[in-house]
Amino acid sequence: MTYSIIGRDPAAGEVGIAVQSKFPGVGSIVVHGRAGAGCLSTQAFANPDHGRDGLDLLALGATAAETLAVLLRGDTERSLRQIAVLRLDGEPAVHTGDEVASWDGWAGACCGPHSVASGNTLASQGVVEAMVEAFESCVGELSDRLIAGLAAGRDAGGELRGQQSAALLVVKPGGGYGGRTGRHVDVSIYDHPEPIDELARCYQLHRLSYFPSDDCNLVPIDAAIAAELKPILASAGFDGLPAGDTWDDTCVAAMARFMGVENYDNRIRGDALVDLEVLADIRRRHGAPSTGSQRKRRKA
Repeated sequence: MTYSIIGRDPAAGEVGIAVQSKFPGVGSIVVHGRAGAGCLSTQAFANPDHGRDGLDLLALGATAAETLAVLLRGDTERSLRQIAVLRLDGEPAVHTGDEVASWDGWAGACCGPHSVASGNTLASQGVVEAMVEAFESCVGELSDRLIAGLAAGRDAGGELRGQQSAALLVVKPGGGYGGRTGRHVDVSIYDHPEPIDELARCYQLHRLSYFPSDDCNLVPIDAAIAAELKPILASAGFDGLPAGDTWDDTCVAAMARFMGVENYDNRIRGDALVDLEVLADIRRRHGAPSTGSQRKRRKA
């Protein structure tokens, strides 16, 4: 009743997993990852302890095959489990229990050079094959590629019961808020009619709040940009801004405080530069206020 894809980006030192299911909050059951070790998915009638224990084994240097063998050893309900493992070095291992394979629909896995997709109660084997093909053929950030894999699985028929929840986890050393947790991306959609699309939307929000600016996206706040931003700052309650299209230290300080309020935490600046991704999001969310009454409503 679930399909997932685990993939890695060797150049970035990242490994991650994305999942979709007709079950609420699937991420809390299926998704497991640890920076520097790898990722696991625990599906079907899952034992989430296998995720914790499997990551411990990978961190100690066990191979993917050894990890899977240890997890299944002594598991009296292994026939109800579906587990996929991907080490940071790209070695995969998969297990689909006999009872899982006997359910309605198709159950199994497909491996690519840098990925492994698995699922059960699927429309066909083509679901996991489409996921791997989409992931391996996409370029860009690992998270975008994992979401593309999920979407390809959905478009290839997905699971027989439909959609409800989704999750995305990417881990790497130095990842996470302040570079402390190793959880570079951690987004979960508990219940939504289009969970994969909502996952993609929330990932973009995550990027703006958690990722630092890319230097190539920084541009000076010129007269034209200043003319856009100053009414927005004024509408948000920042007074004492200079008239016209001047962008001075007062504007820089107001912009920094505004960005903190708007959750662009890791892109706040103390100079007269702006991140083009932030600017695009501000334009989308705020636009340029046209009346003083808008300002009063926002301050209230």
